[in-house]
Amino acid sequence: MQRSISFSMYYGRMCGHHPITICPILIESLQDQAMRYLSTFLSIYLLCIKVSAWSPFIVLRKSTPTMRSGSALHTVIKSDDTHVTTQDDVLIIGCGVLGTSLCRQLLLSSSPSRRSIVGVTRTNNNHAMILASMPTSATSSFKVATYNDLLSEDRKYPNVVFCAPPSGSEDYPKSVQDAMNDFWSGPNVGRFVFTSSGGVYGSGTDGEIVTETTPVADPNLNPRVGRLIKAEQVCIENGGSVLRLAGLYTLERGAHNYWLENGMKSIAGREDGIINLLHYDDAAGACVAALSQKLDVLQRKIFLISDGNPMTRRGICECAIKSNRYQGRIVPPFEPGPDTSKGKVYDGSWSNSQLNWRPQYPSFDHFMSQSI
Repeated sequence: MQRSISFSMYYGRMCGHHPITICPILIESLQDQAMRYLSTFLSIYLLCIKVSAWSPFIVLRKSTPTMRSGSALHTVIKSDDTHVTTQDDVLIIGCGVLGTSLCRQLLLSSSPSRRSIVGVTRTNNNHAMILASMPTSATSSFKVATYNDLLSEDRKYPNVVFCAPPSGSEDYPKSVQDAMNDFWSGPNVGRFVFTSSGGVYGSGTDGEIVTETTPVADPNLNPRVGRLIKAEQVCIENGGSVLRLAGLYTLERGAHNYWLENGMKSIAGREDGIINLLHYDDAAGACVAALSQKLDVLQRKIFLISDGNPMTRRGICECAIKSNRYQGRIVPPFEPGPDTSKGKVYDGSWSNSQLNWRPQYPSFDHFMSQSI
């Protein structure tokens, strides 16, 4: 009762009224409301004190944007505070002639500037040479590292191209599997492209046409072909894609160089034997095209890549002599060996359409004629 009288007198003075004129019911209502406000204030105050005391141990997790499968959007994936991977980042395993050309083309492409390109080698012996061959305007987006160096980073990449040759591996299919496990973000995120060879079809008999769906040779009959076929299977089964490449060449690399520089020794094989060809830069360009496709176009599919203009062994030598590099060389004699097959003709028209790709050098003769 004393508390009610005191409160009514205080409230009356504050409002400019005599305390006796204040209605007792109004006094009771105001008193209850004030007590509720006070109780709420004290609760909030105590809660703030508790939160302040525990704040050093509270961890706020940053939300990470997710990427839609097959999306063309360049959404960021954050792996940690030091390594940021975007949907455009590409890891190239095997930075030889093909891999180096691929790195260079990716850096020169019109893709977003935040793209990061990483070339992978077994050793660091050629790192300086690889770096020197890259466009100077884009070196900040490129680095080259050894396989073991990257393993220590524990980083995944949405896009991976495996173009390391079988010669550097004791168990080639396992090397492909390890690369997929160690570095690839997986089929729901990006692309894994394995560069194989049209040699998986076998030698051919009489110039028959082969396509992406033509059955491959028996892997047990030829160990080299067998390794490629088994590596392809690993890639496809895990959501990757396979590019079967024709015989690769540059001005100074390829069968023509071996044949014309061998000192006129006879070459085993029919001179009218068919060879399917592809410039190294065009092989790299096909990889770039593959990386540009949506996931549903690419995943678990096999593509056959060539310039579409197969040539005979003798024809290859005759075209190479047109260039200054081989001017004056004489076409060596060709002698049929145990294998008298004529070869096969690649028809990669379906692959060209699916990848929206065309070779820069439409034929070996076209390239050599420009190399004069």
